[in-house]
Amino acid sequence: MDTKTLWKFIFELGQLRRIKHEGWRLIGVEQPESVAEHSLRAAQIGFVLALLEGYDKPEEVAAIGIFHDLEECRVGDLHRIASRYVEADKERAAREQTEPLGEAGEAIFKLWLQDERRDTRAGIIAKDADYLEMAAMAKEHQERGLAYAQDWLTNIAGALKTDSAKKLLAELSTVNSNDWWQGLKKIRH
Repeated sequence: MDTKTLWKFIFELGQLRRIKHEGWRLIGVEQPESVAEHSLRAAQIGFVLALLEGYDKPEEVAAIGIFHDLEECRVGDLHRIASRYVEADKERAAREQTEPLGEAGEAIFKLWLQDERRDTRAGIIAKDADYLEMAAMAKEHQERGLAYAQDWLTNIAGALKTDSAKKLLAELSTVNSNDWWQGLKKIRH
């Protein structure tokens, strides 16, 4: 693979910073997170979820998370209502994106396929991590007064496959997204 081809791919991946997670606009989120932001947290969750599931290659699950929305560089983020009317050939887009990269592209495409098809243990865990990331966003939006974010939580509950993801989702209602920093402020004397 020549370096120009790789640079083209790298710049195309940068598009994911500009593409917003459009489904959140349905409930009134004016500035939803980017697909890149979503993918990062999904990959991070995937790593931890793989460990919780006893999967011996958590880095594979994280890598799937990094590339799981790769095709959105070309087809955009179509939420479920848009998908009712518009069909995108996501697999063709991902294949065309990765083919010029040779072996590296083949490896990336295989990662992408695992998430898309959910036909491997790593792919199942990665998809659950994707869903858990959306559940975390839904919880954050719910706490900001967007009641319809509950729809995401309800739908995600029915889609999860791994025991660890189901347990994490069940616990979500017992925490607040601001709990992590409570008690960390330095007290000034």
